[in-house]
Amino acid sequence: MAAKLRKGDKVIVLAGKDKGKTGEITSVDPKAGKAVVDGVNVAIRHQRQTQSEQGGRLPKALPIDLSNLAIVDANGKATRVGFREEDGKKVRFAKTTGDVI
Repeated sequence: MAAKLRKGDKVIVLAGKDKGKTGEITSVDPKAGKAVVDGVNVAIRHQRQTQSEQGGRLPKALPIDLSNLAIVDANGKATRVGFREEDGKKVRFAKTTGDVI
């Protein structure tokens, strides 16, 4: 099945503690149904100091469920994703505007 949300997509969070925040998808795990979004669902992780790098409290973006994300259309609103065929290729489009993503 084709992926509705992919790496590099601009998305908005629909539910949870970060509801309303937007960001770009950095990675997707389709098997688990989760994605990592920049600046969303950030937790502090403690890193031990090593010879090569500095330790301390580092912010880390944790995965968020795909069902809590929606792609952002050209107007900056949340939209659902549809599929259609154009010139023999399957493309994704925004349901609100009809524009190809």
